[in-house]
Amino acid sequence: MTIVARLRAAGCVFAEDEARLLSAEARTPAELDTMVERRIDGEPLEVILGWAEFRGLRIVVEPGVFVPRQRSELLVRHALTLAEPGAVVLDLCCGTGALGAAIAAELGEIRLYAADIEPAAVRCARANVADAGGEVFEGDLYTPLPESLRGRVDLLVVNAPYVPTDAIAMMPPEARDHEPRVALDGGQDGVDVHRRVAAEAPQWLAPGGHLLIETGESQADNTAKAMAHNGFTPEVITDDDLYATIVVGVRG
Repeated sequence: MTIVARLRAAGCVFAEDEARLLSAEARTPAELDTMVERRIDGEPLEVILGWAEFRGLRIVVEPGVFVPRQRSELLVRHALTLAEPGAVVLDLCCGTGALGAAIAAELGEIRLYAADIEPAAVRCARANVADAGGEVFEGDLYTPLPESLRGRVDLLVVNAPYVPTDAIAMMPPEARDHEPRVALDGGQDGVDVHRRVAAEAPQWLAPGGHLLIETGESQADNTAKAMAHNGFTPEVITDDDLYATIVVGVRG
């Protein structure tokens, strides 16, 4: 049976593309067979390859980290309309650092900071933002950030977990079984972490700074309320093609 046929039989919708990528990365036939078996067993393609494509970048991905989604391009696209070269950008709950890396690659010279609670994510993020001279901190939300950053952030971008706890069981196995729960579980209504982010954001943003949070269509209203409750003027933005929703808040 060909690789394409094996992948298709396992339920891989884009079997031809996946076979091509796996074949290109494998150094030996034996390694290719191992990689195909890992994919058939449900491991995310990006983890097997060791990278994910995001806005033209190869983002380093390790086992046990949140894999960047193409829907996050909406947040990056909008962030690029708000920031200028030299801006201070903070990628919070950064995962692999894909958001910050993409903004830096397309905007040019920025001062980039990122933070995540997962050690594996921090390792990936440090590799992915190295070209931009970014600094990555390990810890819960704002806790590990240097005090010198307080009140100086022009653009705060966040892809925090927003899946309601009870809905995690319905997620695709690639995410449910291979990504850390802390990167998926947003609490009872999916917005627990967004509320925490919004509550402290005014302390870190510069006057006129913006907070951008990726969220779900069903969670957008509550994400917007969390921003409004903390002094932001929120706007919900959607992209049906990407199946993406973000909430943008400007600090008064």
